[in-house]
Amino acid sequence: MAISLGFDSHIQAITAAATTAATATAKLGSSTGTAAPQSYSDKARKQSVDFEATFLNSMFEHMFTDIKGDGPLGSGPGVGVWRSFLTNEYAKSFAKSGGIGIAANVYKSLMAHQEAAAQAKAAASVPAM
Repeated sequence: MAISLGFDSHIQAITAAATTAATATAKLGSSTGTAAPQSYSDKARKQSVDFEATFLNSMFEHMFTDIKGDGPLGSGPGVGVWRSFLTNEYAKSFAKSGGIGIAANVYKSLMAHQEAAAQAKAAASVPAM
């Protein structure tokens, strides 16, 4: 059952989900398998772009759902799988090229949360007089 919400409600829900997911991801610490450690800022930016790509992929999948007949992928039984690969790559490319602004807002939110956490930690470490 789908619930119809206004565009603003969707953006608020997406931003809240992205912030929660990215904060949880950032708490995991340094990533494994990389030669040089990344800064929190670099990780936050990458996670923000990845989140926007995931969101765009979902939107693109809905756009391509009702396309029937011969297209760039034909009309065979496996077209759904190939179309999902195509929409995923479209979304990644679109997000890396600047997207629709979701990544920038998520990044700002993540950095604000990180700054607030750092300030809280600094305040907690100051001995009381």
